[in-house]
Amino acid sequence: RKPLGFQDLGSHLERLLSEGEPTEDSRGKATEGRLGPQPVVLDHTSGFEGLLFVDDDLLGVIGHSNFSSIRATTCVYKGKWAYEVLISSQGLMQIGWCTLNCRFNQEEGVGDTPDSYAYDGNRVRKWNVTTTNYGKSWAAGDIVSCLIDLDEGTITFCLNGQSLGTAFINIKMGPGVAYFPAISLSFKESVAFNFGSRPLRYPFQPTGDTRGYLPLQNPPTADLMKAHKLLGYIKNVLSTSIDTQEERLVDRDCAVWRLHGEPTVLITLAHVFNHFAPLMIHYLRLTTAILHHEKSRKYLLNNITFDVLRSVVFFYIKTPLRVREAGLEELIPTTWWPTHFDKEGKDEWEPKDESSDERLRRRAYERGCQRLKKRIEVVEELQVQILRLLLNNKDKATGEASRYIFLNKFRKFLQENASNRGQHPTALCPPEYMVCFLHRLITAVRLCWDEGNRKSPGSISSEDAYVPPQLFYNGKVDYFDLQRLGGLLSHLKKTLKDDLASKANIIIDPAEIQATSMDDLDEDEESGAAQRPFGAAAMGGALARPSWLSSPTLGRANRFLSTAAVSLMTPRRPLTQPEKVKVRTLAVEQRTEEDIEGSHGNDGLLLGRPLEEPDQSFADKSLLEIVDGIVMMYNLSVHQQLGKMVVVSDDVHEYAVALKDTEEKIARCPAKRPDIQEELQKSQKVFAEKLNHLSRRLAWINATIYSKEKMLDVYWLLCVCIRTIEHADNTGSLFAFAPEFYLNVAMNAYSALKNYFSPVNSMEELPGYEETLTQLAAILAKHFADPRIVGTDIKDSLMQALASYVCYPQSLRAVERIPEEQRVAMMRNLLAPYEQRPWAQTNWILVRLWRGCGFGYRYTRLPHLLKTKPEDANLPSLQKPCPSLLLQRHMAELLSMDKDMAASFLNSVLNQLNWAFSEFIGMIQEIQQAAERPERNFVDTRQLKVCATCFDLSVSLLRVLEMTVTLVPEIFLDWSRPSAELLLRRLAQLLNQVLNRVTAEKNLFDRVVNLRLPGLESVDHYPILVAVTGILVRILVDGDRQGVSRAASVLLSDPCFQLHSIQHLLGEGGESSKRKHFSLHASVTVITVYYVFILSGEHLTLREEAAASKPTCFVAPCSHKSCKACINQHLMNNKDCFFCKATITGVEDYSKPAAF
Repeated sequence: RKPLGFQDLGSHLERLLSEGEPTEDSRGKATEGRLGPQPVVLDHTSGFEGLLFVDDDLLGVIGHSNFSSIRATTCVYKGKWAYEVLISSQGLMQIGWCTLNCRFNQEEGVGDTPDSYAYDGNRVRKWNVTTTNYGKSWAAGDIVSCLIDLDEGTITFCLNGQSLGTAFINIKMGPGVAYFPAISLSFKESVAFNFGSRPLRYPFQPTGDTRGYLPLQNPPTADLMKAHKLLGYIKNVLSTSIDTQEERLVDRDCAVWRLHGEPTVLITLAHVFNHFAPLMIHYLRLTTAILHHEKSRKYLLNNITFDVLRSVVFFYIKTPLRVREAGLEELIPTTWWPTHFDKEGKDEWEPKDESSDERLRRRAYERGCQRLKKRIEVVEELQVQILRLLLNNKDKATGEASRYIFLNKFRKFLQENASNRGQHPTALCPPEYMVCFLHRLITAVRLCWDEGNRKSPGSISSEDAYVPPQLFYNGKVDYFDLQRLGGLLSHLKKTLKDDLASKANIIIDPAEIQATSMDDLDEDEESGAAQRPFGAAAMGGALARPSWLSSPTLGRANRFLSTAAVSLMTPRRPLTQPEKVKVRTLAVEQRTEEDIEGSHGNDGLLLGRPLEEPDQSFADKSLLEIVDGIVMMYNLSVHQQLGKMVVVSDDVHEYAVALKDTEEKIARCPAKRPDIQEELQKSQKVFAEKLNHLSRRLAWINATIYSKEKMLDVYWLLCVCIRTIEHADNTGSLFAFAPEFYLNVAMNAYSALKNYFSPVNSMEELPGYEETLTQLAAILAKHFADPRIVGTDIKDSLMQALASYVCYPQSLRAVERIPEEQRVAMMRNLLAPYEQRPWAQTNWILVRLWRGCGFGYRYTRLPHLLKTKPEDANLPSLQKPCPSLLLQRHMAELLSMDKDMAASFLNSVLNQLNWAFSEFIGMIQEIQQAAERPERNFVDTRQLKVCATCFDLSVSLLRVLEMTVTLVPEIFLDWSRPSAELLLRRLAQLLNQVLNRVTAEKNLFDRVVNLRLPGLESVDHYPILVAVTGILVRILVDGDRQGVSRAASVLLSDPCFQLHSIQHLLGEGGESSKRKHFSLHASVTVITVYYVFILSGEHLTLREEAAASKPTCFVAPCSHKSCKACINQHLMNNKDCFFCKATITGVEDYSKPAAF
């Protein structure tokens, strides 16, 4: 026969594989009782309602609107059929069957219409127009089997192989009636269907209730036959060796085959694997061996890898939901969980408190965890090997190196997953896949980076890695339409083009500026292609969304604004003044190795280095873009997934507390109540079984997600972001080009290290921990009020991060360690007027700096809530007070020296206090009225939350006033300052209003507090009255004689002052003395307050004297007269006369004419 050459090997394999393949007629032959195409998939063309994301295999779906519905492409009308659904999220979904006549909308889905039937494991109900209880609650990872018997007219559901019983009987059947698999799901919920393309997870037994049911789709016989043949071919090749001397084939044991064999064998294997890979992609060791072959590796990169969901399947280690099936009982035979808790339910474990049995259990559990970790590390090492092979940049003999293919595919993969972000980002790749992929990629990139660093000793090591700022504006890297710190890229190119030219020697082509304008979003593809340059049109076409997502429902929302990916025409740089470089748009796929790495004077990715950026050497510039992609990937979905997995640890804690409580109840249970003891023992058994299961799951999660190595990866990412932000900040105005996600990742990575990895791993053990905290503190302190940052969301995030930072002693000390100039600048920004900025967060920061120093302000939780358990004791607001005397001193110096700033700041605080307290009073009036209605005793929970927020804001504003009065009393009491008297009068007026509202007999405040409504727990007498008392003590007791006299005069001369308010503080006077209520006698030392009470005895005399001595003024030019205080208060917010509306030009004292 004709000898077979490599040029004919591909066609020969195809001929062999096609032999015995089913014919088209046999393939398309319909099975009785079933109508529709094979394979069975979701109908993404016409069988859906709402907005959905469907996976590329058309089997997975994610809801992206209120209540979306979709059905399959195949229906059944006779016989017994079934399919399975993997529950990826445990939210609101209705899964079942529907007919073609069912019409769904955003409110009604499967089971809400006639002839549709559904099971809802979220609410544990079944649906067919009406609803009743049915089944069990499902969880993420569960398998729901949907069975329909069209011979008997019944529908049944199973959960993880266990029948839930017949759900519906006598369903509609007959001519023209056929049922499709269907699902309705709410926003962000996701599932994956299995109609039979894979073996069912819970196949139906030949006996029992589920016998006789068939999957909707026939097994993929053709693929199975091909896989069987290909495995045989691989075995034959591996079992064959070539004797070159005798020119014959020799048999050998395939078990001893090694990769470095004969080239003929390797090339033959590559051809076989090209057909085999799509069928058998999950086998890591086989994949690793084949990837060593250059042609096979590049084939996989170009055709298999990064195909949406299959992209990261190599690097995913699935968290087992079934402990027994995963073999965890064998690896971890002994379980352990905390057994010692404090009053608030926090773990209080100390080695000295352990019994010998507990110590043995804990050590056995830790040994089991180590065994598990070693098993997992074997798989992780294989995954890292695969990535290192894909990152090979030396295999240029057969074309473009693997790394550059990987880089372009990786960037497109990120764009696919960044395409629909926002407040609720929906990643096309599941976030649990992303977490594993991120950690493996970090490990592989760092290994490659350090390998290059050893070859170029002067270059930066991975330990000091950062992304140079020129990547953000030189157009070499595509950031899609991601938001920049300074706004849209098109806007920045227009406004900062001169800075780019002067600092980075880059000139933006005017046509490029026009092409990247936001107007392109509203144009159709034809007009856009006509107006943009060729490169921009190519970019839009090259990075379009997958065809399977281009449904009419998505419309124009699926289009991307391609504003980056700029190629640079770079002439060779002379030794003299560098030339300015003109840029144009270029698609990612059109980039060459030279565009990335650079050559002969071309800086590649580093082109456009600003003068402020040091000339650092990077061994492999292509790795910079991968590091940049890793940061983006963390921002897309990894951080959210890290937060979700903490729930297992929380569950262990809750069950451990419940078990301990149950054991204590059993010990106290009297012997004469065996019935109670039996019930408690049943509960004890349930809790113990659940803890055994959860503790093993927690061991897996700690090994795969929260291990020390994974913590170091996140810490390295945090340091990369910090260094990147610092370098970008040094470029001045070009800092605006930096993407927002770098700041987001810096804040979120710190939060993850602090909250998610403890207590298994402590952040304090990380190398350079304190220095990193200080660097992050400097970033937050500088950029929360940075005018170069324009995005509202990122500004709010920075403010919230700083507010959380000052709540903890270690991070607060880091703020105190930043340079004094930066500390003073931070305090100056915090003391800016509150109008037109997020003042609530600013006020919260100032309050935290004061908490622990104020009058009666050393509590962690409010006294009346001490007996209740907090929902989350780790909240920043529930941390122990840790005031900063250093930052208080900076605040005092600023307010003391800058009189204008002090006046504007305090006026804004008083204005906001007036607003917040007035809103609070208005809301409790509405709440009181709603609560007293006999026909409807219902109060909206949102209204309660807003009411409590206004109360908390009022208290915090009062505390800021107390801090100001304490630190800089002269602002109010030194009347040589222009606004001191007016500020003191305004303060007295507000304090009296608060006291009158809160202390009046049988008042509204009392009635609402006594209702004890859920959501208003923080509303009580103590926090607000103690804050007011703190201010009174500072101005009436701690000041000098002249200041006390002025304060007392202003306070008591205010028309709102009432004696009973002071008596109420001391628990005296009126009917209130007959009942138990708030009193400072029971809360704090009364000596200082008693002086206030003594002063109030003379209030009538002082008020009369003050009224008699009240100065009168007239305003120019209209000469209308009023008291000086009223005029000054009016002028704070209005420059028009309150009588005639003329513009006031001056205020002069009025003297009565002399009597004749």
